[in-house]
Amino acid sequence: MTRTIFCMFMLGSLLLPTVAVLQEHPGYESRAASRDGIGKYYLDREISHVMGHLGASWLERSGRESEERTDLLIDMLLATVANKASVVADIGAGTGYFSLPIAQRLASRKVASGQVLAVDIQPEMLAIIERRKTDLEVNNVETILGTITDPGLPAGTLDLIFIVDAYHEFSHPYEMGLAMQQALKPDGVLVLIEYRAEDLSVPIKPLHKMSQQQTIKEMAAIGLVWRETLSALPQQHFMVFAKL
Repeated sequence: MTRTIFCMFMLGSLLLPTVAVLQEHPGYESRAASRDGIGKYYLDREISHVMGHLGASWLERSGRESEERTDLLIDMLLATVANKASVVADIGAGTGYFSLPIAQRLASRKVASGQVLAVDIQPEMLAIIERRKTDLEVNNVETILGTITDPGLPAGTLDLIFIVDAYHEFSHPYEMGLAMQQALKPDGVLVLIEYRAEDLSVPIKPLHKMSQQQTIKEMAAIGLVWRETLSALPQQHFMVFAKL
């Protein structure tokens, strides 16, 4: 009996560090939820509800390119990886609106090609990407079913991680952020594209926007430093972060 109690005590002691690691970031708070939020705050920002797969048609709306200059956005993302044979991750990939054309552009490079990892937590979204991959004969996109705390990316392998209008919906931004930071190569970059909260003329609900100041604060919490913000897009920040 004594030996059994001792073993149980030792097992409990071994588990203590794991329990500590799983504790939530002190920046999380619970408050009364607003109409478009979940009532969970991170560093004083309320997290918004997630747009489900039933809203997929909005991602593919006919006026999106002209409204948001998504063609220019793709050019800007590709410019961050220049001529390298790059591994790129699209977090919250949705219907593959960005994953697929970026993969095609990477594959068309004469000197170097690349791969796109399309990550989403909704299997229905990934199924759309798989169908479109087949229709378009795109062979360099891999779909990954992530979780709310982990995108499922291999450590130290990514040249570029980008998130378009999705980070503000992450229910666990600190945990997801750490996992993404760890997935970057030492010289890799994380690009956050979010509707500008500072611009009242952008016709998006407030919780679906982010300010540059708030974004820099949240990225600093996971060990990423702000490099620059490009202002070429009509409605969104294009914010570039790198490892410290």
